Amino acid sequence: MRRKAKFSIPVRYILLVMTGVCIIAMLLGFTLNISGGPLNEVAGYVFIPMQRGINTVGLWMSDKSDNLKKLSEVMEENEELQRKVDELTSELNTIKLEQYELENLRQLFELDQKYPSYDKVAANVIGKDGGNWFHNFTIDKGSEDGIEVDMNVIAGSGLVGIVTSVGPNYAKVSSIINDNRKVSGMVTTTSDNMTVSGSLMSMNENMVIDFTGLNDREEKAAVGDPVVTSYISDQYQQGILIGYISSLTKDANNLTMSGTITPAVDFEHIHEVLVILNKKQSTQN
Repeated sequence: MRRKAKFSIPVRYILLVMTGVCIIAMLLGFTLNISGGPLNEVAGYVFIPMQRGINTVGLWMSDKSDNLKKLSEVMEENEELQRKVDELTSELNTIKLEQYELENLRQLFELDQKYPSYDKVAANVIGKDGGNWFHNFTIDKGSEDGIEVDMNVIAGSGLVGIVTSVGPNYAKVSSIINDNRKVSGMVTTTSDNMTVSGSLMSMNENMVIDFTGLNDREEKAAVGDPVVTSYISDQYQQGILIGYISSLTKDANNLTMSGTITPAVDFEHIHEVLVILNKKQSTQN
């Protein structure tokens, strides 16, 4: 046997009916000027609690409305603060970039002043071979700027490498850390010559390059001594800083010494360079 469905009235309808009854009762009270008697007592027992309930509901709804309004205001303030944070972050990054660029330009200026006898042109690095080191890279200046093959390239504190090929508006540079690069070097404290050889393996292991054939019979050279390009070099201008001796070992012939050099240039971070427009060959001619 099917059970009859229970009949229920929605709460909102009950609330509307009770509100209407309250309004009618108040109107009757004002119209008939009922200030006492049984009807007034009935109204006191019935309608006053209802009115309190309605007031409570109204206050609750008012509080919720205020809370929603405050929440909306807080969200708007949060969005505005986030926009300001984003703007300040962008400005800070721009300032840091400008400071970095200024520092690079300052280093290039100091390097330019360090070798005043050479004509130079500044260039930006625009590409490099794979790997951590700038052993082969491309700059944004070429033959239109007076750059030619075999011109020396400097950056940071000293020698970077040499130009190996040139286009109208670009040039390729091979660094002294390359395995196939050799530079005639000289220890500044003893004026003894050596052959500096690039070594990517040594760079990867200890961030150094190798040297051999140091003719230091009196063994005056020491760790920390500066090494510059020698006057007998056929490709590199004289007196450009290569780096500093980091280790020394006497060879088996007891006549020469070998070891390693810590490069003066940070070959992991090269962004701007100076190309020396004076070629060694032209200096000799």
